[in-house]
Amino acid sequence: MPERYAIVSDVHSNLESLTEVLSDIDAHGHDTIYCLGDVVGYGPDPEECTDIIMARCETTIRGNHDEALFMGAERFNPFARAAIRYTREKLKPGLLRGRKSSERWEWLRSLPLTFRRGAALYVHGSPRDPVNEYVYQEDVFFNAEPKLREIFEEVEQVVFCGHTHMPVIIRSDLKTFVPRDGVHEHTLEDDYKYIVNCGSVGQPRDRDPRACWVEIEGAVVRHHRVEYDYKRTAEKINRAPLLDEILGTRLGKGM
Repeated sequence: MPERYAIVSDVHSNLESLTEVLSDIDAHGHDTIYCLGDVVGYGPDPEECTDIIMARCETTIRGNHDEALFMGAERFNPFARAAIRYTREKLKPGLLRGRKSSERWEWLRSLPLTFRRGAALYVHGSPRDPVNEYVYQEDVFFNAEPKLREIFEEVEQVVFCGHTHMPVIIRSDLKTFVPRDGVHEHTLEDDYKYIVNCGSVGQPRDRDPRACWVEIEGAVVRHHRVEYDYKRTAEKINRAPLLDEILGTRLGKGM
């Protein structure tokens, strides 16, 4: 039987979305789940989401928002910086916060930058800069071919990434495939290398508010879209100190 597993990315403390995605993953019979980072940031429920990812994902790597908890968020926009402050206040251990708080904090601090499994590389951003570099579909069209060539040189067959919150598959001949339906299926061919962006669980930005996760079955990659109660998440954001309402409004617009 071909190897089967699921990939999630960019959860961003969105408990409602994460819950629905994991329910869909379970319905498809996947026991192995990898997370490509940004467990936290932007959303209202960093504690709950961190606990779930810790428990459910076999391997989780570091995203830029996870890193910002410890390294600072000076490069972030004001809304993202404030969200990191909120997240840090929620997660940082203290004398009265108990052992679980310390376990969460140390787990997030120790997340690896990358991992490999067979011919697949897993990163948050890109092979050149695992945490911070964005890889967009538009790179194919806007004079970024040298960037993509360098990335493909570091890929054995496929790199799975997130970070942009926009699902796309870029082939080494620079042909792109954009998932636009409920389930988008693509077969990886041996004659090419691939960049597979897994989209975002907690804050999609491709004008589709549905959460996104990826299913792997041998050489077949399937992007799944899952509806969730984004209005409930937005209401929680509106009640949370330091979280700007724009972080909730954008959820309904998928941007």
